[in-house]
Amino acid sequence: MRRSVKTVALDETNRALINMYQGGFPICDEPYAEAAKQLGITEDDLINRIKTLLEDGVLSRFGPLYNAERLGGGLSLAAIKVPEDDYDRIADIVNSFPEVAHNYAREDAYNMWFVLATETPEQINDMVEKIETATGLEVMNVPKLAEFSISLRFEV
Repeated sequence: MRRSVKTVALDETNRALINMYQGGFPICDEPYAEAAKQLGITEDDLINRIKTLLEDGVLSRFGPLYNAERLGGGLSLAAIKVPEDDYDRIADIVNSFPEVAHNYAREDAYNMWFVLATETPEQINDMVEKIETATGLEVMNVPKLAEFSISLRFEV
């Protein structure tokens, strides 16, 4: 059984924060102070809001996106066929690996898809094996052949 999604009411400041965050975060000596200034709140309030949005599951992560390959790292898409009644346990295992950048539920035989990001390309296969050992399930590794970049924003 998959986790139920918690409904969270967002005030205008949290909406503005999420919308601003999707387009980029200030790059400067004091990014939180600058972002807070843009939103008309204090830096402490901004940090507390981010923590709450993460705790409530409104945001799944807060941090920069790096191009792992340009930095010499490895990147791959992977999928697992997870028994529905064991989905939450397997998701917790998969998500416990810091190399798992994103994890998505899908309506298909392969119902769990995730992105692996490693320090070197050679570590991708090691991570696949570690996840297979930890979950007891076979991981389908789907390395990319070509990269396409599409910007996507979800205004809230």
